[in-house]
Amino acid sequence: MATQLRKIRADRGWSQTQLVRAIEIHARSHHVEIAATASLNVYVSEWENDRRAISDKYAAILRTLLGVTDAELRGNSAHEPEQADGYDELLARIDSAQGVSGGLVETFFQQTELLRTFDRQRGARSIGDQMQAHLSSLQDALMFAVLPSAREPVASALAGAATLAAWQALDVGSVTRAWQHYETAKSAARDAGSTAYLAHAMGEQAFALLDAGRPLLALELVREAQAVADVRVSARLRAWLSAAEAEVSAHAGEHDACRRAFDRAEQLLPGDEEARDPEMLSIFLNTGHLTRWRGNVLALIGDDDAVASLHTALETVDPTFVRAQAGLYCDLAQAHTARGELDQAADFLRTARRLANQTGSARQLRRVARLTTP
Repeated sequence: MATQLRKIRADRGWSQTQLVRAIEIHARSHHVEIAATASLNVYVSEWENDRRAISDKYAAILRTLLGVTDAELRGNSAHEPEQADGYDELLARIDSAQGVSGGLVETFFQQTELLRTFDRQRGARSIGDQMQAHLSSLQDALMFAVLPSAREPVASALAGAATLAAWQALDVGSVTRAWQHYETAKSAARDAGSTAYLAHAMGEQAFALLDAGRPLLALELVREAQAVADVRVSARLRAWLSAAEAEVSAHAGEHDACRRAFDRAEQLLPGDEEARDPEMLSIFLNTGHLTRWRGNVLALIGDDDAVASLHTALETVDPTFVRAQAGLYCDLAQAHTARGELDQAADFLRTARRLANQTGSARQLRRVARLTTP
């Protein structure tokens, strides 16, 4: 029974190392126990040289990764039985998805929160593999969930996780990957019937367009997001969307619209000092955050009030928001440069560079480079 694994792998342009890595990612995302990397390297070599039979557990992983039947993988002869076109495997995965309980969905949300905490303190670069494995688990659970009652809670969890993954991809400079994650988030939000998740994903996606140099299209998108949100979402999310419109308007050269949007955000923002929105955990917005955001945007349009807003925000910024601090110091450098206070600007820029390097934020490092270049 000669295995066909070597030929199948080679046809896909994978090395043995790449195959081992793919097996590990798949196993982690599906919570399957497998051998250590060193052992897997030996297994692949032995499978390909017919010195070890491929067990059923590893055959199931390889069929999924390589898109082949059991007969194609193992080289079964015509008279040997094989799976009936994969129906057994399909039904097993459907049965597994039906078993996704409310407790497991809550675990998905908790995992997203943990990754969000790591992201804001250490940066997206350090958790790329974990984030991808988390998304794969959610996508797999949703793909094989049949009934709406099973799909909707998983879809909500996926929408939140994919939006976070998209923002992380933007931060490390992977714009195409960010765009794909936003599309995943929007699709999941529609599957979940969640106006809030859909509007938030659209609002953040506008920043991908902004980074790509399309501010007018970004402005259209963030205004569409507000139309989608309407009054059906929380006041904090509507305030966030208005502030997002203000920033995009500044980049689009619509300065009066920018100021009006910030005034609207201040009116909508709840008066408490809570930052988290219980309906949208992705949102961190209170008076302090909005003050920093306003200062950032006023600096963009050259408004002299930017310096006062930014220094107020500096006094209250959460020290665990390391990437946000890098952005704030960039804002301060930009505002002081506009006033001709170059020594102060240089000090703030040095701190911004240090914090951006600490988190590996390509987005903030680009800002530092632009502000450094005369």
